[in-house]
Amino acid sequence: MSDGRLDAPAFHRNHEAIWSVLAHFLHGRSGDVLELGSGTGQHVVAFAGRAPDIVWWPSDNDVRYLASIAAWGGHAKLSNLRPPARVDLSDPDWQLDLGGLAPPARFLAVLCANVIHIAPWRVAQGLFAGAGRLLQPDGRLFLYGPFMRDGAHTAPSNAAFDASLRAQDPAWGVRDLAAVSALADLNGLVLSKIVEMPANNLTLVFARGR
Repeated sequence: MSDGRLDAPAFHRNHEAIWSVLAHFLHGRSGDVLELGSGTGQHVVAFAGRAPDIVWWPSDNDVRYLASIAAWGGHAKLSNLRPPARVDLSDPDWQLDLGGLAPPARFLAVLCANVIHIAPWRVAQGLFAGAGRLLQPDGRLFLYGPFMRDGAHTAPSNAAFDASLRAQDPAWGVRDLAAVSALADLNGLVLSKIVEMPANNLTLVFARGR
C-alpha cells in the first residue's frame, strides 16, 4: 500500500485460529505481550484491537517489516500498541531497543508465529533464551507453525514445504517437537499444551518449569 503497509496472505488464513488460542489465556488478564518476528504487523494490530487491556509490543529484524509494522500501527491508531523494536533473535543476548521508550521488565506472554522454520536454528535458540529471561512467572510462550513429530512430518504438504525450505537454505526447515521441547527445557520452560491448528500447523504453549 502507498503508506508502506504490507499484506501477508498467511494473515488472512491463520489470524483467527491463532487468536482463539491467545484469547483463552488472555481473557480477564492485563499486562504486556511481546511479539517476536511480527512480519507485516497485521497480526499484532488485529490482536491489539481485540484485547484493549493488553499492551502489545511488536518486533522484527527486517527493516521492510519494521516499516510495515509502523505503518499498520499508524493506520490503526491503537493506544495499547507500541512502536516496533528491532530484534535480532540470532543473538542469544538480544534486548528490546525502543529508542528511549522503556519496555516492561517482564511479559505476560511472548508470541512468535511462522519464524523458526524460515531461519537458522540459532534463531530458535535466541527466541527461547529471550523468552526464558522475559516471561513473568505465570507467563506463556506461544509458538505457531508447522512441526514434525518424532522425526516424521504430520502431512505430505508439510514434507513438501520442508523440502522447499531446505532447497532455499539448508539451515532452514520444519523443526521437530522433541528438539524444540529440549530447547525450552534448557531455558526453564516446559511444553504445557499442543493445539492443533488448520493446514497442519500447531500452536505450542510453553510455561515456566516447576
